[in-house]
Amino acid sequence: MTLYEELKARGLIAQVTDEEEIKELINNGKATFYIGFDPTADSLHVGHFMALCMMKRLQMAGNRPIALIGGGTGMIGDPSGRTDMRKMLTVEDIQHNCECFKKQMSKFIDFSDGKALMVNNADWLLDLNYVEMLRDVGACFSVNRMLAAECYKQRMEKGLSFLEFNYMIMQSYDFYALYKEYGCQIQFGGDDQWSNMLGGTELIRKKLGKDAYAMTITLLLNSEGKKMGKTQSGAVWLSPEKTSPYDFYQYWRNVGDADVMKCLKMLTFLPLEQILEMEKWEGTSRINEAKEILAFELTKLVHSEEEATKAQNTARALFGAGGMDVANMPTWEASADDLTDGSIDILTILQKSGLCPSKSEARRAVQQGGVEVDGNKVTEFAVSFNAEALTNGITVRRGKKNYRRIVLK
Repeated sequence: MTLYEELKARGLIAQVTDEEEIKELINNGKATFYIGFDPTADSLHVGHFMALCMMKRLQMAGNRPIALIGGGTGMIGDPSGRTDMRKMLTVEDIQHNCECFKKQMSKFIDFSDGKALMVNNADWLLDLNYVEMLRDVGACFSVNRMLAAECYKQRMEKGLSFLEFNYMIMQSYDFYALYKEYGCQIQFGGDDQWSNMLGGTELIRKKLGKDAYAMTITLLLNSEGKKMGKTQSGAVWLSPEKTSPYDFYQYWRNVGDADVMKCLKMLTFLPLEQILEMEKWEGTSRINEAKEILAFELTKLVHSEEEATKAQNTARALFGAGGMDVANMPTWEASADDLTDGSIDILTILQKSGLCPSKSEARRAVQQGGVEVDGNKVTEFAVSFNAEALTNGITVRRGKKNYRRIVLK
């Protein structure tokens, strides 16, 4: 099976511009390709995970990846899939986020000896002269075609700013710059980026008279058609400081039965033959075994085999037949600064421990009867715990399987 055939069998390919040319390049390890990552936060998340795995697969076959950090495009904000305008980031925030991305990407991609490159589009975008850009690049784009692009449709309903309207041109210019500088022939990206990617291939054709190609990666959706990687507490991050290895493991351990095999094919590096055998487990109790395998493989990939083993052992201890083992439970250590007049309320505990992303979400969880402390349901927002109670430790549960042991440092 060729690399391209395997990508199709795993359900990873959504759209391509020239299938035969792309096949030839990637199957023979001849492709220099790029994927862009805008630094909108200080950590990559599950939404980026598919792209990182794709880069890793292609590099393993001898192709050269370019990880493009959007230090320039991050100052505009991608309108794709958005109904509102993104928060404007400062230059300092963008630079900090770029550094965090570099560290995380190195776990997936081998950047040694020129096997892969990491570049920042701020290096060329921020130095562009506006009038020269309009004359040199703007003339290559049709406003009519841009307005018809899928990436702008949702934003058109509430109003598309001129700032965001430029995003397609900037992303297209990235491809053009990478083609000229590094011979980058292919851009990969999420299926919601198709219009922006076509803009890049067209710009290269018009300016350089050369062919370049685009391929979109299937979006990771659950069986209900919703993007995966979100929980009640917010995004599932790749940073252990934002989403612990245990919580990362639990997210994948709890995916729906209908989504397990798809996630195994698209995200893990297990042989397809092994996954096809596991498909026979659908509709049986062994589907939970498949979920454990999925959770272990992905946690190992992102955090390490040691952390995956630890998370798996913790989950088994917490939810196994032997009953709850508080010694292995994820813990939040409160400090004296977290206390007010010697105590801390349940809403603050839920937010600061990471069980809820905000006080308002914590309030809803209590209202809906989804919060327990040491096995007792919490029904009042004002419930609080003093230093003595926290010294001994309390166990807080939100929902069915989200636990924290709360102790005072």
